Formats: sequence, C-alpha cells, structure tokens
Amino acid sequence: MSRHAASQEPHSFMDMFPLPYYCQTHIIFQKVIKSSITISLVEEAKGGPFVFWDGWEASCRTAKELGFDSVELFAPSAEVIKSLPIKETLTELDLSLSAVGTGGGWVKNKWQLCDSDPQKREHSIDFIKGIIEAGSVYGAPAILGSMQGRWDTVVPKPVALEYLTAALKELGKFAQECGTCFLYEPLNRYETNLFNTTGSAIEFLKQNGIENVKLLCDLFHMNIEETNVAQALEDAKEFVGHVHFVDSNRKATGLGHTDFLPIGAALKKIGYSGYASAEAFPVPDSKTAAKKTIEAFRTYLK
Repeated sequence: MSRHAASQEPHSFMDMFPLPYYCQTHIIFQKVIKSSITISLVEEAKGGPFVFWDGWEASCRTAKELGFDSVELFAPSAEVIKSLPIKETLTELDLSLSAVGTGGGWVKNKWQLCDSDPQKREHSIDFIKGIIEAGSVYGAPAILGSMQGRWDTVVPKPVALEYLTAALKELGKFAQECGTCFLYEPLNRYETNLFNTTGSAIEFLKQNGIENVKLLCDLFHMNIEETNVAQALEDAKEFVGHVHFVDSNRKATGLGHTDFLPIGAALKKIGYSGYASAEAFPVPDSKTAAKKTIEAFRTYLK
C-alpha cells in the first residue's frame, strides 16, 4: 500500500491546523487536555458504546455545538474514512480528529491478530494498516481494541503472545512511517485474556522492545481491572497516549459511580496533553450523553 498515494489530502496535521493546535512562530504550547466524542459509522455495531450514530457531518456539527475540541471515528473500513469529507468538515468547524478505531475489522469480519489462521491474521494486519494510514493524514492514531483477540485451546497463550508481539512491532513501525503512533488498549477480562491492566501491558511492550506503541487508557476497563485508577494512570505516565473518558458502567461521565476528581488530578500531574474521548453508550440519548460528558470534562479536566 502506498501511503498517501494519489491523495490530495494534507500529509500532516500541522498542514491543516497551524493554530491553535500547533505553533509556527516559536510560541510555547501550553499542555492542556482536549475533549473528544465518539462517532460510529458501523451499522453492525449499533447499540454499542459510541455516542453519535447519525452520520459524519451531522455528528460533527452537534459535537461542535456542544463545545467539543475533537471527534473520534469508528468506521467500517479505511475506504469509508477516505470517502468522507473529513478535511472540509474539520476545517469548517475547527475540530480535530483525535483517533480512529479498528474494531470494524472484528465486528464485520471477525478478524483478529491471534487467529490460528495465518491468512486471517494477514487480513487483520492489512485492515489495521489501512486504518492507520487513513487516520494519519489528520494526525489521528489508530486504536487496537477488539482486534487484538485472545488465546484459547487452539492458540495457547505463548503462541498468541508471539502473534501479538510480531503484529505490534509491525504496526508500530508502520504508524511511525505514517507520522503517528499506534494505540494498544488493555481490555477487561471479559473481552480479552491477553492484557487487562496498564501495568501488565507496559511490561509486555518494554520486555519485547515494541516501539511507537502507546496505551489507550479506557476508564471503563480500568474501573474493572485496576486497584486504583488514578495511581495506574500516574504509573503509566509516558505510555498514556489516549484516554476514554467514561463512567464505571460505560455510560457518560456522571451516570455511574466513578470518582473523577483523583483521575483528573492524576492526568494533570503527569502532564497529559492528549484527548479525553467519550466512548459511551448513548443513554438516555446521544445528545444528553454528550452534554453530560462535556460538563464533566469542564469540571474535572480543565
């Protein structure tokens, strides 16, 4: 695949948004956490934990109306991402693209990186590379969540970890060539048996020399698996590449029992300046969930 081949899109985020996101005149960039909200275009995932479902442009307009800095996109394929008027919409609304999800490869095709079938593993790698490339045009890293897979009786744990190691090394390198990083998301024990905590994931990345891969720290998964979410974020520090800002029950912030005060304090303490993105159920509806999120963002992360 030729990166940016025959594309007239900008090749870097800096080309698109010179200010306030990047500075061209030696102005000091103040580290601030930026707000983001999820948009799903995957019909098969309907009912899943994504806030907006009403199409790319309409969702972006609502996000802007409510005061979000950015949107996170869950699309069925790289081709769909490339077909969207992303540059035009982001420029018009002064939004950024915070990240792009790869879960459509699992939802639509059941592709995952630990599959016993080498052809399916190859399809998984190619699908993810396509998403990485499509998102990198806008400075958005790709997320590996459900497509990481799991070990089982057919693919025992040591073999699954070999597959995952090789894949993350390849995808991290490819993302670097595209000018971005790659995001690995530790999921809770009910969704994967690979890595469930930030600490175990970081140890794995370090021990295997996996470069240009950071963590997506999802507060829903962390609420299940971490002893202390705020401390886990502090310990992860330089590996925190993206945050899913969501409550304990995967609803919008404020609709569960998570204490966001220490979490906000931890993110500020480590100097996190990435995105806090709402990957939440649209309960009771999309707009209410989005409003609850931006209110909590302003309360705990500003």
